[in-house]
Amino acid sequence: MKALLLSAAGPISNLSVGELPLPEPGPNEIRVKVHAVSLNPVDYKTAGRGNDAWNYPHVLGLDVAGVVDAVGSDVEQWNPFDRVFYHGDLNKAGGYAEYAITTAHTTARIPENVSFADAAAIPCAGLTAYEAVVRRLDVQPEHTVWMQGGAGGVGGFAIQICKNIGATVITTASAHNHDFVKSLGADHAIDYNTENVVERIMEITNGLGVDRVLGAVDVNTANEGVEVLKFRGGIACVAGMPTIDDTTFAGAKSIHNIAYGGAHPSTNRAAQVDLASMAEEMIALVADKKIDTMIEQTITMEDIPEGLAQLQTRHVKGKIIAEFA
Repeated sequence: MKALLLSAAGPISNLSVGELPLPEPGPNEIRVKVHAVSLNPVDYKTAGRGNDAWNYPHVLGLDVAGVVDAVGSDVEQWNPFDRVFYHGDLNKAGGYAEYAITTAHTTARIPENVSFADAAAIPCAGLTAYEAVVRRLDVQPEHTVWMQGGAGGVGGFAIQICKNIGATVITTASAHNHDFVKSLGADHAIDYNTENVVERIMEITNGLGVDRVLGAVDVNTANEGVEVLKFRGGIACVAGMPTIDDTTFAGAKSIHNIAYGGAHPSTNRAAQVDLASMAEEMIALVADKKIDTMIEQTITMEDIPEGLAQLQTRHVKGKIIAEFA
């Protein structure tokens, strides 16, 4: 089968298209004929540092959508030709290939009115946002939320989830992306390049601060998120944890670490099954036209290295999808 191969840990220039044997599913596994994959920052980050669990050449790609091609023993819930999508295990071969292997119990079904490309756009960014907003922060209609990095995948999905709930959303983005984040539902957009973000948030909220924060940029912005939280407010972090000090405890502020893919290497089967449950809840919103998957580019397998290079600039809005069939 054709696959995009990482020859060794290092830069994305180590990626090239080559051939691998067709993988066979083991017990509780399915083989998926890949139709679409999503590009994510985690791909170039893990390529750079490598993984002791990998054999080279290694196949990257965590967000996969396609059709079940074969099932291993003990698999009862899936049959050939079922349309599925999933978030893969970082320790195993991924989906930048014509065929991929995944565990049956972490896989979700694609509704007939949702495309493979839209399904592939969801897992890493969409389910990180869903877990943060719905499961951890428990955002409510009366809440005001600061969504950091609103033009990116996680931020863009989170804005839409919050607006479906009915919350007020403040987001940060470059000025040229303000129209984009407002089209997703953001009530206020702050240019982090030219404005003092903390001061603007306090101005917008009449000095009260926000109820919830999704820290999706880095440690520094996570610290700013804690600073603008109301008493008993909460922050969910996906890109670095804030500093915890006496003021954090005095404000009764809750801090959550989001590591969506950590369920795979854990021994917690309930958490693994929940990957599929959250995926089904999220794709139902897409099927009902309540969430847009924000696909900005559709490319081929051969174009993936260039797409990852774009992601490395950290100035890509929405999602980049590679389609194979």
